[in-house]
Amino acid sequence: MANIKENVIRAKDAATVLSAVSTSVKDKALEAMADALDNFRKEVISANAEDMIAAERMRAAGELTDPMVKRLRVNDEKIDGMMDGIRDVRKLKDPIGETMSAMELDDGLTLYQVRCPIGLIGVIFESRPDVVPQIMALCLKSGNAVAFKGGKEAAGTNRALFDILSKAAYAAGIPEGSFCLMETREDVSAILGMDGLIDLLIPRGSNEFVRYIQENTKIPVLGHSAGICHVYVDADADIDVAVNVTLDSKIQYPAVCNAVETLLVNVRIADEFIPRMTDIFIRNGVEVRADASAMKLAGTHVKEAKDSDWDEEYNDLVISMRTVDSLDEAVDFINKHGSKHTDAIITRNKDNALRFANFVDSSSVMVNASTRFSDGYRYGKGAEVGISTNKIHSRGPVGMEGLTIYKYVLTGEGHVVKDYAGKDAKRYTHRTLDKEFKL
Repeated sequence: MANIKENVIRAKDAATVLSAVSTSVKDKALEAMADALDNFRKEVISANAEDMIAAERMRAAGELTDPMVKRLRVNDEKIDGMMDGIRDVRKLKDPIGETMSAMELDDGLTLYQVRCPIGLIGVIFESRPDVVPQIMALCLKSGNAVAFKGGKEAAGTNRALFDILSKAAYAAGIPEGSFCLMETREDVSAILGMDGLIDLLIPRGSNEFVRYIQENTKIPVLGHSAGICHVYVDADADIDVAVNVTLDSKIQYPAVCNAVETLLVNVRIADEFIPRMTDIFIRNGVEVRADASAMKLAGTHVKEAKDSDWDEEYNDLVISMRTVDSLDEAVDFINKHGSKHTDAIITRNKDNALRFANFVDSSSVMVNASTRFSDGYRYGKGAEVGISTNKIHSRGPVGMEGLTIYKYVLTGEGHVVKDYAGKDAKRYTHRTLDKEFKL
């Protein structure tokens, strides 16, 4: 415990220094990190191969699910993606020091709202080693230190990635100790109790895992506990578009939180759409679970849906399907059974699309586009620290904006409050300025 806390205290101290590191040094460090991944990719893949052997044993013993094992695997393509993500972050504008607003309170008295880092970010994650480069890059560019805790199933891969990336960053001028990696089972409990040191927690993993984190710490938590996403095929949908978008939303990568889990089909288009879509699902290895109305149209190759299916995140080649009588019924169903993550409508009716976008209470709403687009990289954020269904601070795929906060800086010329109080008080001007903060 002492060593854990010492490392976190060191990272907390480093966060203060890191907050003032120049953009040029941060960008140099990010490029060095991407180059290091390229140079040491064999070491990462070798470490991952050892983790995969252990993971297969854990899967056989029922300790790991198939989706978690899939997320664990790292190959050359995954490393290329990690490098691209780091370099995309490097290209992004440095948010730190940005003047968000400026206001004149009186002549010579100016109030600035200035963007700054949050401080020390704690990241607790399961299975996905690519979390390490994603979040390290985003935290570095946004001036935050970070403490990582990964799962035992990816311990070797996480250690290899962490060592390669942190050494490259420190060599490029990032303060030593800005990043720390915790690896024992006891570390999770230790992290959850560090509300005096860690400013924000970001959990990445299963619904149960994230919910446990949210319920067992006083530290603010950014994230989502479920990814129950929907596609609604409207009565005015283009059938070809509906088929292509729905299929991509399900099979492009079924083990992730933005894959569709429930398909809603308007009864007016169901006769034409459901048989065709079901056949395509079956040919692509997707298990379909349908309500009574949809089953009549889907044929004999589908299973009857249970009530629990409408609240299930499968993370696999499984989808639940039902018919609805109207757009409003679809919206009500999504708001009741969804997880406020990502939901899509397929329609040629602009009024229906607008109504869906306005009334579906989700962090991302797609119109005639796959739910799989809900991603920090695809949203142009370089990478993401996670997807948040929170309604405070940051929502949806969270990039650097979710890792920054702001402070107010008031500059005056000896101004005192007593001059603005009493019988002959001076009046505030409260005039908005187009002015950058500088002294």
